[in-house]
Amino acid sequence: MKDSRTIMARAREMGVALPAFNIPYLPMVEPIIRAVADQDSFALVEVSRIEWRKFEAGSIRQAKEEFDRWARPGSVRLHLDHVPVIDEDGQPADWRADIGTALSLGYGSVMIDGSRLVLEANIAAAREVAGMAHAAGAACEAELGAVLGHEAGPLPPYEELFRSGRGFTRVDEARRFVGETGIDWLSVAVGSVHGAIAVGARDAKKVEARLALDHLSALAEATGVPLVLHGGSGVRREDVLEGMRRGIAKINVGTEIRQAYEQALRSGGPEAAVQATYDRTVWVIRDSFGVQGIARRILA
Repeated sequence: MKDSRTIMARAREMGVALPAFNIPYLPMVEPIIRAVADQDSFALVEVSRIEWRKFEAGSIRQAKEEFDRWARPGSVRLHLDHVPVIDEDGQPADWRADIGTALSLGYGSVMIDGSRLVLEANIAAAREVAGMAHAAGAACEAELGAVLGHEAGPLPPYEELFRSGRGFTRVDEARRFVGETGIDWLSVAVGSVHGAIAVGARDAKKVEARLALDHLSALAEATGVPLVLHGGSGVRREDVLEGMRRGIAKINVGTEIRQAYEQALRSGGPEAAVQATYDRTVWVIRDSFGVQGIARRILA
């Protein structure tokens, strides 16, 4: 069975990006996997610290158990997303324990988020996690730059953020970061924003974001590794497709499917929520990313 590192490298070669679906609620796992398989696509299912602390994903272990109930090796892999060194509330996180737990359970890839640290400390944390992951036969993702949206309080106007390049990943730092850490995938900040997680803001429609495509190309050339786009919900489609051609090989999708699940749960109950998750996952695969029918080529 091909490992996550090989699969992501193949996606980058093909000029496509694998959707990576976040699961804030465990009942979302089955319809996501079923939708990916039905579309003959390939995706990652992922859970992050935010989702077991601020939603209902349970724990690293519970997410793995639910994934294993439905997993189809020809369609999906499991990823541990966004384990921060310093979390969105400014508090230190027990990242070594979380990542160690995921690796011991057999997660195919893990992400360390040291984006709130100074560069040298971020490099040190990412280097340590890359060593942990590779020893377990798993892939390591890290983040450089700042994809905003999870912090407390409202964001500044999007156009102001984009024009200023606030938080954008620097090319020179990205080259150094990848060279000194040995990570497999780099999450970059090039214009996307995370969906709101605060109660009262979770239902808000995301701003339509765009990508600084020339900057993305420079990052891809400087690093030579598959790039990851966080905050993929709401990015305009033409930028998503062009971003794939310029080095993005994984795009995180959370808000798009979470809001579909929550809205259907409130109006129609659990069965409706499962169906809404399935339908929106199919929409992401076909109408947003255009990655239906890629499974065989990814695994070839």
